[in-house]
Amino acid sequence: MRYATYSESLVPAEPSGPPRHVAYRAVDLAGGHGAGAGYSRGAVILTAPVGTVSYTDPFVAHAAAQDFEYGQWTTPEVVAPFGFTDLIASWYADTPEGTWIEIAAQVRGTAGTSSWLTLARWSGDDSTVHPTSVPGQREATGRVSTDAWLAADGNEGVGWRLRVTLMRPAGTELFPTLRYLGAMVSALPSEVPGPSAPGPTVGRVLDVPSYSQRLHAGQYPHWDGGGDSWCSPTSTSMVLRYWTDGPHPDEFDWVEPDYVDRHVHHAVRHCYDYSYGGAGNWSFNTAYAARYGLDAFVTRLRDLREAEEFIAAGIPLVASIRVVAGELDGAGYTASGHLLVIAGFTPGGDVVCHDPAAPDSGSVRRVYRRGQLEKAWLGASGGIVYVIRREDVPLPARRAEANW
Repeated sequence: MRYATYSESLVPAEPSGPPRHVAYRAVDLAGGHGAGAGYSRGAVILTAPVGTVSYTDPFVAHAAAQDFEYGQWTTPEVVAPFGFTDLIASWYADTPEGTWIEIAAQVRGTAGTSSWLTLARWSGDDSTVHPTSVPGQREATGRVSTDAWLAADGNEGVGWRLRVTLMRPAGTELFPTLRYLGAMVSALPSEVPGPSAPGPTVGRVLDVPSYSQRLHAGQYPHWDGGGDSWCSPTSTSMVLRYWTDGPHPDEFDWVEPDYVDRHVHHAVRHCYDYSYGGAGNWSFNTAYAARYGLDAFVTRLRDLREAEEFIAAGIPLVASIRVVAGELDGAGYTASGHLLVIAGFTPGGDVVCHDPAAPDSGSVRRVYRRGQLEKAWLGASGGIVYVIRREDVPLPARRAEANW
């Protein structure tokens, strides 16, 4: 795994307009401290539980409370290079059946230090605990909104810590293991920047497979109504299959055999956030991709010039956009929130996308006008992307304010 530091300065930043501050930090797991959890061979493992908690899964009717033994591991404080207004964590853990983890964040800010706020209760397996964000967490310094900590008005984050609680059923010898942890912080102006000029690396298009979410319309409607809502896991599946052949057919043998692209259903099931009620939790999607041996995390890019660098490095991106009627030529739909794959750029700098909202797989690859796509992306999510890659494929050179 990569251990970036905020001080890396390999490529000078080229700001235009108000600064768009973004910084990503992957935590060196060896540098934290634990209670009942310890660092060994590049990972944090539950060693000698320090307590027991009772948890009732709220997404199972008439569920009984179950006791879980736990250990905790906490990062040192990471001081950000600017005052930040939001934080999104990324992680991956091995969670044998019956085990799970809880991710919490504490932010020190100009208005005080937050409580430990839960960002996720997560497992790669949903048979014991349904993965979920935790709504209703709000205090004077900020609040949690699905997968993000958001600062209250008048507060700016100065530093952050993450805490991971590793859970197993009481009396068992199972060992949930944390393998990766990081966070992105940002502070963005309210103005959306004008379109960026194409850079010198345009003209490359990656051979990403094409999957349409529309082919799954009405299927498994207990997951957010079926395929019409599955843009995020379908996009994640496209990038996952670009790198690997996972998941194995044995992993999705529960899917109806006559359904197409059954690995997409597998992604939906394992990206689904039961509190949010959808499979679009950004952190859950990258945690899912990471289970197949990939490096995967959520960050923001400042513009399409940065996206071009990933394409030049052979790394496709999943991008979070909003589609307003008449503002994305050729889309054929509107969406308050949508995810698609940036697969390349034309020689003129327009964006080659794999859009899962296409009616069939043959029309998934589309070219969107550069200025329109950039506005739909930066104006909606502030430039959110899932970075998913094999670890032997180098990331682009980092900016002075490293956001990957």
